[in-house]
Amino acid sequence: DLSSGSDSVCRHRAVQLAAVVIMAERYLITKDTVAEGAAVPELVKLKLERNTKLAEEKKKAAAAKSEERAKQRAALKDRTVQYEKEYASTEKELVTLRREAKVNGNFFVEPEAKLLFVVRIVGIIKLSPKPRKV
Repeated sequence: DLSSGSDSVCRHRAVQLAAVVIMAERYLITKDTVAEGAAVPELVKLKLERNTKLAEEKKKAAAAKSEERAKQRAALKDRTVQYEKEYASTEKELVTLRREAKVNGNFFVEPEAKLLFVVRIVGIIKLSPKPRKV
């Protein structure tokens, strides 16, 4: 029966959404309002002041974070474009070298992958690493 499967999926999704809402409410800064002219206890006044201050700080932090993310995204995009240009230029260069070799009747040796051989001589926390055969 397909309907029972989709019902369980819907129920599961509703439970997930409820969990997200509860989690969001946990970090929510409450906005208590007081009727004008009413006597307000001192602790409630302090709480209202603290909450307004916290809300303002939270808003500033969120704005700064979004601005930082936008800068990071822009830098990432620029780097991506730069790398794509670099890859395209190396690919074009390889194609021209292949064609040139073919025209001249020579062989073109494909470039091999770069290999890096690293040996660790100082271990972690000044302990020498165990020698291994490679």
